[in-house]
Amino acid sequence: MITPTIRSAAALAVAGMALLAVPAPVQAAPTPSPGATPVTRAGTSFLTAAGIAGGQPVRVAASTGDYLYWSFPAEAGDRHEISASVSFPKARSGASTWTVEVFDGLRRRQSCTAGAQTPTVEAATGGVSLGCTLRQVRSWAEPWSADPLPGTYYVRLSVAELPEADLGLPVNVELLVSADQQDSRDDGELEAPLVAPTQAGKILSAEPAAQPAEETGSGYLDWLPVLGSRWIWSAVGGVLAAVAGVAGFAITRRPRRR
Repeated sequence: MITPTIRSAAALAVAGMALLAVPAPVQAAPTPSPGATPVTRAGTSFLTAAGIAGGQPVRVAASTGDYLYWSFPAEAGDRHEISASVSFPKARSGASTWTVEVFDGLRRRQSCTAGAQTPTVEAATGGVSLGCTLRQVRSWAEPWSADPLPGTYYVRLSVAELPEADLGLPVNVELLVSADQQDSRDDGELEAPLVAPTQAGKILSAEPAAQPAEETGSGYLDWLPVLGSRWIWSAVGGVLAAVAGVAGFAITRRPRRR
């Protein structure tokens, strides 16, 4: 006999399975900024990288095997997403592997948190899509770390593996760099020092009042330095050195000949 409790449990199980079957929302691809002028060139090295801005589309005709470079500025709080697509106007003889890489101003390769950074495409496919989402740019970082800092960044698009017969075939490249500034503050404000004061005792806010002459000693002796252990040991050391010098001279002195 099926009780109401069993019916309720079965209904909850069916509802849970239905929720699990719902596909997760897909993140929208970056779109160009309205009115942005497309860039139609690319550099062949870091020094000749073509400058682009966030949201500015890139459309370049190149050849398979070329190294394509672009540069873009990054500010603290930015989280950049690079999307690229390569289309093949002519048929190819085999599969190829493409890669998109990002470097900072010191030519250090930055890691990607999402995106198809090194996809492989078959010969019958007419194109391939690549992507790379960078970590959030920080306002400061330790010298030994590789955290992304504000400055100029470089994007390099190239083919990693392909049949030798396909080298030099034409390709059409589209690229877009977008910046998300919703989380522009990557660090909080420091309200109190992280290190406690190392000097124990009360901190004086004003200069101490001058003491009367009778408490500090005679006024005509104020110009003398205050004697401490350093002065005492220096004087004792000087006396001992003098005594040792005289004793050594007396021991090593030869008697005069008559």
